[in-house]
Amino acid sequence: MADGGARPVRTYGLLAWTWLRAAGRFPVSMALLSLATAVVSGLDAVAVLVLFSRAPRIAGFTAPEVLFLYGTSALSFAISDIVLGTTEQLGERVRLGTLDAVLVRPVSPLIQIATEQFSPRRLGKLVPAAVVLALALPRLDAPWTPGRAAMVPLMVASGTAIFAGLWVLTAAVQFVMVDSHGATKSLTYGGAYLTQYPMTMFGRDFVRGVTFVVPLAFVNWQPALYVLDRPDPLGLPAAARFAAPAVAAALCGAAALAWRAGIRHYRSTGS
Repeated sequence: MADGGARPVRTYGLLAWTWLRAAGRFPVSMALLSLATAVVSGLDAVAVLVLFSRAPRIAGFTAPEVLFLYGTSALSFAISDIVLGTTEQLGERVRLGTLDAVLVRPVSPLIQIATEQFSPRRLGKLVPAAVVLALALPRLDAPWTPGRAAMVPLMVASGTAIFAGLWVLTAAVQFVMVDSHGATKSLTYGGAYLTQYPMTMFGRDFVRGVTFVVPLAFVNWQPALYVLDRPDPLGLPAAARFAAPAVAAALCGAAALAWRAGIRHYRSTGS
């Protein structure tokens, strides 16, 4: 069973490495594209700093606290985007009929689509997120305890899993709604942008929606309330601050079921 669980990881690594080796034949282009990706990805952090040049706080949060939210969100999203971001192209494959070729190969269709054209430039997204998080952590006025210190890597891991579940879930929707690519981006890219800021910026009904319907609040907001020792504006019990791993597991489980259902009910274009 252990080997069966490790096999998809090895297959993913092998296919990703194949694409990386191909990109490595053009090192200058690869380096420039990676740098450009890092710079573009860091513009959101610059936007946060611009806002703080006009105000000392945003929705009651200081600059280090908002940059902490940005860093954890951006890092979680970047990792999930690197691993599964290309699944957003599933609808195009269904429309063009190229998914049929993927299904007849002896490798998981999800792994094939996720590793397609895997490029080192995607790794550039990690740089600004990691740098901002590293700079924000020592500047937080938080009551650091072993539990709060352990929560930081746990919230990044849980946030990554939540975004990964959203990538797969929104891809599965495209089995049925082929042209929903633009709409599903509101959950992935839109969710990444949303979680970079305090939820106190938004209305209570909206916050309820991203807590109980699409659980984006568990990417970093609920764990961050524990780390920063802040009250929950919705008045949820303290246990909600520790629920991110369970939420991530539930969302990934739902995404897996949706993906399998989409594969099982898929019908070829016949072209």
